Amino acid sequence: MANWTLTEKAKGEMTVKIDGDAWKKAVNKAFNRIAKEVSIPGFRKGNVPKAMIEKRIPRSAVYEQAIDDNIQNWFQSALEECGIRPIAQADSNLKSVSEDGVELAFTVKVEPEAELKDLSDVKYEVKLEEVTDKDIENEINRIRERYAENEEVEGPAEEGDTVDINYVGKKDGVPFEGGSANDYKLKLGSHTFIPGFEEGLIGAVKGEEKELTLKFPEDYHSADLAGADVVFEVTVNDVTRQVLPEVNEEFVEDQNIPNVDTVEQFREHIRTRLTDTAKRNAEAAAENDMMEAFAAAVDVEVPEEMIEEEANSQVQQQATQLQQYGMSLSGYLQMLGQTAEQFKESFREQAEKTNRVRLGLKALAKREGFVASDEELEKKFQEIADMYNMAVDQVKQYVQRETLRQDLANEKAIEFLKGNRSE
Repeated sequence: MANWTLTEKAKGEMTVKIDGDAWKKAVNKAFNRIAKEVSIPGFRKGNVPKAMIEKRIPRSAVYEQAIDDNIQNWFQSALEECGIRPIAQADSNLKSVSEDGVELAFTVKVEPEAELKDLSDVKYEVKLEEVTDKDIENEINRIRERYAENEEVEGPAEEGDTVDINYVGKKDGVPFEGGSANDYKLKLGSHTFIPGFEEGLIGAVKGEEKELTLKFPEDYHSADLAGADVVFEVTVNDVTRQVLPEVNEEFVEDQNIPNVDTVEQFREHIRTRLTDTAKRNAEAAAENDMMEAFAAAVDVEVPEEMIEEEANSQVQQQATQLQQYGMSLSGYLQMLGQTAEQFKESFREQAEKTNRVRLGLKALAKREGFVASDEELEKKFQEIADMYNMAVDQVKQYVQRETLRQDLANEKAIEFLKGNRSE
């Protein structure tokens, strides 16, 4: 039998009593376990008479063994009985023990209950911008660039052309480190180089040599070059220009889009796709703004243990993403010049906010009576199984049932907030 009493906002005492047959069974099993290890001259180990063992072994030692063998199972069963989810390792205390039973007390840290302030400023406002003809043309041109060909230009270079150059940068007449290259392909207008460099090559022709007198920006990352006057000696090896394909039915056919055969249909397809993307982005932005306002309306002190756990989770997510790009977390941290602890600390603010929002949604779901039915729960298990190509029973081994039930209730709370729209 278990009993739970909340003593602070995020801490309580759970008492557990084990008596009757359950306690007798635990004590007998503990006695037999100890008895197997008792050695008495004249008897083989494990064959010592029970009466002799009882004289040798203090009853308190048997009780202690029974508790050690079963305390974790008793604790877990009590948590389920009381509906408690600890957020840190619990402390245990023996209150009483005898032949009749044992009573244990566990000090358990739990999630605090959040209080909700006025939610009138928590608005879901989707600001959808209309897709313009210019947007469509830009997208079509982006697609055309995939099929573009580069042609050599005999005349002067224009913005958008690519120049193949050799260059040497000099400060006070001496070449500086990192300021030279051969056969470098530079797209004019890309703003890859310092101001004035690309502009100075517009109008240049193949084989031309140019001398560009420039000044590095004052905030340049290299202290030796920040604000410095320099000269770049540049040789233009050749100039190429990107030639885009014509948008005609042959081009449309190459896109292999179902039920899209004409240029007009292609434009409408692009318009629909851009509109759908704009709608999703606007909805995501609206939900993000809404949840930012909601976080500010949640009154709760998030325990350090929850922040730590969430920060560790976010670090692990980053590590997994880096692995997908063939990079280790340690290598990434070395590139950033950060320690593992500094990297985790960078997630602390977001970890606190994530927990604040989740606790707030839980409070809102409780206030409004949002619950997930068993049918909804089973459907969600199936969706997860389908997503990861796993058996449902296997998913249930990894995903806690009540945690998922609460997540579904929180989703209903989010939909409730979305109903609070701006006029």
